[in-house]
Amino acid sequence: MVRKIEVLGTGCAKCKRLEKNVREAVAELGADVEIVKIDDFDEIVKRGIMITPGLVLDGEIVAAGRVPGIEEIKGMITRE
Repeated sequence: MVRKIEVLGTGCAKCKRLEKNVREAVAELGADVEIVKIDDFDEIVKRGIMITPGLVLDGEIVAAGRVPGIEEIKGMITRE
């Protein structure tokens, strides 16, 4: 199970929606996962995200430029 989720975005509507979806997915799973919001543009680019929002699970970019739904995020979190 994923231990750390990073939501990368500067605060646009899509970025806010992704963070909301991540928090809802984690809550529904009852998972003990650290959620970090990264909104520094230089850090986002340094991580390799050119189109926000970005979703990083345990250091791996799993989505960029789109907002995965809650069910999709839950599947990402519980993947083995």
